[in-house]
Amino acid sequence: MVREFNIVIAGVGGQGTILMAEILGKAATIEGLKVRGSEILGMAVRGGPVSSTIRVGSEVHGPLVPEGKGDVLVGLEPTEALRNITYLSKNGIAVINTRPIIPYTVPLGLTKYPHIKNVLEMLKGKSRNVIALDAAKLAKEAGTPVAANMVMLGALAGTGKLPIKNKTLKKVMKAHFSEEMARINIKAFDLGFEVSRNLAKRN
Repeated sequence: MVREFNIVIAGVGGQGTILMAEILGKAATIEGLKVRGSEILGMAVRGGPVSSTIRVGSEVHGPLVPEGKGDVLVGLEPTEALRNITYLSKNGIAVINTRPIIPYTVPLGLTKYPHIKNVLEMLKGKSRNVIALDAAKLAKEAGTPVAANMVMLGALAGTGKLPIKNKTLKKVMKAHFSEEMARINIKAFDLGFEVSRNLAKRN
């Protein structure tokens, strides 16, 4: 049994960041792992920053992941991943959704959004292990764009580092969603898993 495995999930409101963390936590509990976690909500509106931490293992205590101690950073939104990159350990893995959520301030001319290539270059400058995929595209292929978080859950599993079995994660997903939505979300999970596993082999 793993002693401690630290996950940081970063996204924006409406992407299902907290649901992803809940599924991870429930699956870890089923497998007999201790679970600690927390959520940090920014603006209480759709599109505001949201991050969750999940710590699982036999010897986890506090809910917060210290900076530099994250085993995996899951970025549901690219710039939110960059904002939280300091939590990732030197040998950690960053799993990044390349599809941006443009803040409402950008069309108003109040802020600028960096090009995704620049964001990925900055992430790769801070982590030697970056797996990048278009979760929105894969979610649409699975049957619904809102399943991008389950694509990213599958991508997390596809790194080969997650100490939770796929079948346990899918069991929790089946319990959470209706039968049809479970089918779609599990397909999204599988698509993310395969893409991530193939990319991880190249790293």
